[in-house]
Amino acid sequence: MARQSAPTLLHSFLHWEKTKPDGVFLTQPTTDGVTDYTWAEVGDQARRLAACIRSLGLPAGSHVALLGKNSAHWVIADVAIMMAGMISVPQYPTMSGGTARYVLDHAETKLLIIGKLDGTSDNWPEIKQSLPPNLPLVALPMAPSEAGTSWAEVMAHAPLTDVATPGKDDVATIVYTSGSTGRPKGVVHSFASMLAIQRGLEGRNGVLPSDRLLSYLPLAHVAERMMEGMALYYGLHIFFTQSLATFSEDIARARPTVFLSVPRLWTKFRQGVDEALPPRKQAILFAIPGVSRLIKRKILRKLGLDQVRMAASGTAPISPDLIHWYKRLGLQVLEGYGMSENFAMSHFTEHGRIVPGQVGTCFEGVDARIDETGEILVRSPGQMLRYHREPELTAAAMTPDGFLRTGDRGTIDRHGALTITGRTKDIFKTAKGKYVAPVPIENAIQLPGIEAVCVMGAGRSAPIALLLPSAEKRAELADPAARAAIAALIRKELAEVNTTLEPHERLGLAVLVEDDWTPGNGCLTPTLKIVRAKLEEEYGKAEFPPTDPRVVVLGGAARD
Repeated sequence: MARQSAPTLLHSFLHWEKTKPDGVFLTQPTTDGVTDYTWAEVGDQARRLAACIRSLGLPAGSHVALLGKNSAHWVIADVAIMMAGMISVPQYPTMSGGTARYVLDHAETKLLIIGKLDGTSDNWPEIKQSLPPNLPLVALPMAPSEAGTSWAEVMAHAPLTDVATPGKDDVATIVYTSGSTGRPKGVVHSFASMLAIQRGLEGRNGVLPSDRLLSYLPLAHVAERMMEGMALYYGLHIFFTQSLATFSEDIARARPTVFLSVPRLWTKFRQGVDEALPPRKQAILFAIPGVSRLIKRKILRKLGLDQVRMAASGTAPISPDLIHWYKRLGLQVLEGYGMSENFAMSHFTEHGRIVPGQVGTCFEGVDARIDETGEILVRSPGQMLRYHREPELTAAAMTPDGFLRTGDRGTIDRHGALTITGRTKDIFKTAKGKYVAPVPIENAIQLPGIEAVCVMGAGRSAPIALLLPSAEKRAELADPAARAAIAALIRKELAEVNTTLEPHERLGLAVLVEDDWTPGNGCLTPTLKIVRAKLEEEYGKAEFPPTDPRVVVLGGAARD
């Protein structure tokens, strides 16, 4: 097929625009209704925006930042940047003002395209105050009204006719890391490295021309950018969400067949089911022949996942318990492993070969090994060209024979399946002089109503577990009886988990955190991974007295 020989995602787009101009490519809900955009309409709007970009007189290959929540016009802008011969620099709409200014300056940004923002569920008010002076701004639909050149002005341009024809080795984008391990790094990718994961999927679980996608994870991250690339490469239909409040309605409209999420959201989906149908009742109903199948299908339909044929989890480890729960429902959640530095082209699970705790085997063309320190090294067709303006970091990230130092620790079994055991930098030493890897312990803690766990304990007599409750569970803490019941449940879970750990790993304390962890306050990345350094800064030296209003101390013999 033509898409298989396309050297870049822009060539793939041009192929679908020509061969199915009237097919729906993007579906965008708004407060006024739902709008479908065909491949031809996307092409026309992208060419007009590309002409607008060219009219600014920017040199070819200039860096164009793209800030906004997922929307049809985010994708249109991404295509337009390619058509104009520029390099895209996607930005997270929840980043702090300081981070925004750092990234825009570090990326040497010549233009900022602003998309869907509302100023409440994103950080636009702070970002706006931090923008470099004299930086040209272009506004997409649903952008703040003060965001520069209007969309009406953009659409007044004649469509660009001399569309850029990039080569596969040309620079396509600079993806800034989410900052979970420090200051964001600009990962430079070519058109070829962006395309590698799509060709890898062809030979793994397969993608069908009829597949539907729901785009809601941040498009500034390679995981969701990979999904955008899937649509461009295979000619798929992407649906978008309007807001968190309309998510159920939006996913019901899309009925995705390929669905990617992150562990925290897979957990929240399950918690919603558990609240409506408690686990004890689930166990009873799932054991009744005939009834079991109907109930499970009803649950999946309620979640909007009844049409999913390929479900995946990425960006952080997912607990085996969650994998088993979804499997009982009839949904196989495949786990993948990849990084910004290899555009997610590393490892993926195959249908029928799910082993909870493993992230699958290498994609074709990928090599992996474990070095003498236990670090995972990967060489991939999706590998970055370099870190932008960071030659020393680039050199430190690579081995002499071209393998990427992932910073993750793991093991590879005799079948080539990879198990992640944690980040090299996450390992800490307690006061007893013993090293503790926190990630396996965090994955072992399974509690209803707990959305995130962070195990820490550098210099302490024993590790501690910080537990972030859901908003609903947090509200229950005001009731003394409910508080006592939650405490008893956590004590029981800690006791059970401790039986599986080595003596130096055993948790001495659990702390139910009454603060919130969000991307806005720096405790979570935009993809909802914990920012361990920030949490250690906030809680690492605390003694957690019972009077501390932020926390509830729940049992455990070890106190500092």
